[in-house]
Amino acid sequence: MSKVIFHSDSRPAPAVRPAAGQTHNSAVLDTRSRPLRDLRISVTDRCNFRCTYCMPREVFGSDYQFMPHAELLSFEEIVRVAEAGTKLGLRKIRLTGGEPLLRKNIEALVAMLAALRTPEGEPLELTLTTNGTLLEKKAAALKEAGLNRVTVSLDALDERLFAQMSDSKVNVKTVLRGIDEAARVGLAPVKVNMVVRKGMNNDQIIPMAQYFRHTGHILRFIEFMDVGTTNGWNLKEVVTGAEIRQQIADHFPLQSVTSDYRGEVAARWRYEDGAGEIGVITSVSQPFCGDCTRARLSPEGQVFLCLFASQGHDVRALVRGGASVDELAARWAEIWSGRSDHYSEIRGKQTAAARKIEMSYIGG
Repeated sequence: MSKVIFHSDSRPAPAVRPAAGQTHNSAVLDTRSRPLRDLRISVTDRCNFRCTYCMPREVFGSDYQFMPHAELLSFEEIVRVAEAGTKLGLRKIRLTGGEPLLRKNIEALVAMLAALRTPEGEPLELTLTTNGTLLEKKAAALKEAGLNRVTVSLDALDERLFAQMSDSKVNVKTVLRGIDEAARVGLAPVKVNMVVRKGMNNDQIIPMAQYFRHTGHILRFIEFMDVGTTNGWNLKEVVTGAEIRQQIADHFPLQSVTSDYRGEVAARWRYEDGAGEIGVITSVSQPFCGDCTRARLSPEGQVFLCLFASQGHDVRALVRGGASVDELAARWAEIWSGRSDHYSEIRGKQTAAARKIEMSYIGG
């Protein structure tokens, strides 16, 4: 099976030069006055899990053709694209995949990104999302390279259910050890993401909450989303954020926590007894498009402006054509200023047949 990747234009992009008097040392806004603040960089389309809601094995089987290494942006190319973004307001980078820890020498990329500075001389916030299978081995090196935090995906504590959902032979204890090691070396607070799918793992909500209370880790519940075209999404399988929150509150009383910044995706709740906090991400039932400050960079150099986008904007041609950082920043500004994406606000009949990028390709 061949990989389907959506491009906005298959022709090499010409170099984009800043207009006279244009400055990149200030924020650029999209058509809904949303600034560019966060960049999620997918470093590989490969993963060692076959999660049913992301990379179902019947699609991503043994004959599936992943990207050749030569097509991937090199670490140096990734850093140039990110550096250009900092000139326009970029302040946070999250490394994703696929499974980003499968990318060889990923800690070298972390170190390169950690050296970037904003126009004000501040370092970027640098995070990574992983399934945790390699985290115990990699955590110390990632921290030493300059990573600030990690987020770990974990959908169940029950071994049988975890194996079923991840379609892997990995033991839950392997992931839990990775979480603990990440916290030990200072990649904290560790955030733990659980995608909740009705009829599959919704009975794990309370066990997960119970397990992570008093640990210092932040458990976040994510509504099952219609990402890509292969995960068999059905609205009837969505457990809403309100339902999740109520289930937990029935066992452990909660109180609301104010968001830290514009664009924070999770609504935050604190246990009243001081046992920590949880987050609830409600892309389906309570869309947060109006405050979305995120762009996504695919492994081979396409900029996507929404997790549910159907096409991207090529920047690899510019990078490999020798464009300067200022020229890349001008292209960034052009792409972002035309952004109007708000998929989750219009989810319904008009989006049902839309072709969307796969989450395994662009990251969550």
